Amino acid sequence: MEHSSDRRQFLKLLMGLGAGFTFTGRLPLYNQTPVTPDLAVAEGTSPAPTTRAALETMGGMARYISRGDIVLLKPNMSWDRVPEQAANTNPEVMRTLVELCYQAGAKKVKVFDNSINDARRCYVRSGIMEAVKEAGADVYYVDERKFRTTNLGGEVLKQWSVYTEALEVDKVVNVPIAKHHNLCRLTIGLKNWIGLLGGNRGKLHQRIHQCIADLAGFFKPNLVVLDAVRILLRNGPQGGSLNDVKVLNMIAVGTDQVAIDSFAASLFGLQGSEVGYIKLAHERGLGSMELSGLEIKRVRL
Repeated sequence: MEHSSDRRQFLKLLMGLGAGFTFTGRLPLYNQTPVTPDLAVAEGTSPAPTTRAALETMGGMARYISRGDIVLLKPNMSWDRVPEQAANTNPEVMRTLVELCYQAGAKKVKVFDNSINDARRCYVRSGIMEAVKEAGADVYYVDERKFRTTNLGGEVLKQWSVYTEALEVDKVVNVPIAKHHNLCRLTIGLKNWIGLLGGNRGKLHQRIHQCIADLAGFFKPNLVVLDAVRILLRNGPQGGSLNDVKVLNMIAVGTDQVAIDSFAASLFGLQGSEVGYIKLAHERGLGSMELSGLEIKRVRL
């Protein structure tokens, strides 16, 4: 009898607590984890806030960089060109990324590239050296003594000399600019890894698409930030004429390096499958070039 009475009292208590409560079939919002898109695309009138907006849409830099990390920001800094010519990564994008890395708790941020033109001119004329130094990054010319033969495990590139400091950091953020390329149609993020190689890189041109796909299988960025503030439509990779440049004021961010390159191809009116190395990387399972299957969140400032 006591058990039956207790049960009736318990049921009354539940009914009282349930008064005025309607079950919607969904958990309260505070129990839901925010969904990060596959790609975040921000458009604005200034590179710094546009870069910040894109990163915030992807969950913020602290989602990818941890306290105490040593970070490599890998730009395209290969050409003796000013920012307006869209041959190198935008310096304000680089400055902003350095600031965001330090705000996330990075111990040190490194910036370097094995430039094609004279590095002393590329670093200065691109505006990158001054911008990242002011933000507190270590920026320096590559030292030929620091390249070492490395097993890349590729289908074509079995071994090649790689800059050791690129292999010794905690996190890598690839920061390519989107450009036309006279040999492989476009140069974006996957091809940007060539700037970490030594040796006679001209030999890579013989099977350039396969080599780039091999590099995509070896280098694994924690984040890719696509600089589409200005894109180079023709006469790449170094350009020269402002008539070849299109201003988009756009930044795209993601962790899938194949998807980022495929998205960049769309800015040129191309499908990812129309660029040999993107198609190969996709077929090897290194990422997805199928934009229709991705969640792309766009932000306009």
